Amino acid sequence: MGGDGKVFTLAQVSEHNTPKDCWLIISGKVYDVTRFLEDHPGGDDVLVSATGKDATDDFEDVGHSENARGMLKDFYVGEIDASTIPKSTTYAPPKQPNYNQDKTSEFIIKLLQFLVPIAILGLAFGIRLYSKSS
Repeated sequence: MGGDGKVFTLAQVSEHNTPKDCWLIISGKVYDVTRFLEDHPGGDDVLVSATGKDATDDFEDVGHSENARGMLKDFYVGEIDASTIPKSTTYAPPKQPNYNQDKTSEFIIKLLQFLVPIAILGLAFGIRLYSKSS
């Protein structure tokens, strides 16, 4: 296909997102892989699902062979305008509440409020059983 160095925006490339018209962005370059969909060893769904975004990580994670990398030049249609691709955000774990040791004493008090009456009831029941058996 051999592109002429045309520059595309992410919006333009995202329009090509079907099995009949499938474009991918890999390493800043735009590829029309439509005619390769049927031959792709991973199936066409894998390629179609990678449309509309920078698919570089998807491509690299699979560990494609040098032969596969060489095939890309046959599907090249142009470059991507990098300013139109949103910056990837890094994962920020949710903030955990700090452990408050002052709450430990509250927990112990509540636990004792529950256990002491049960212990008294058990003791009273035990004494009553002991006194009946004597």
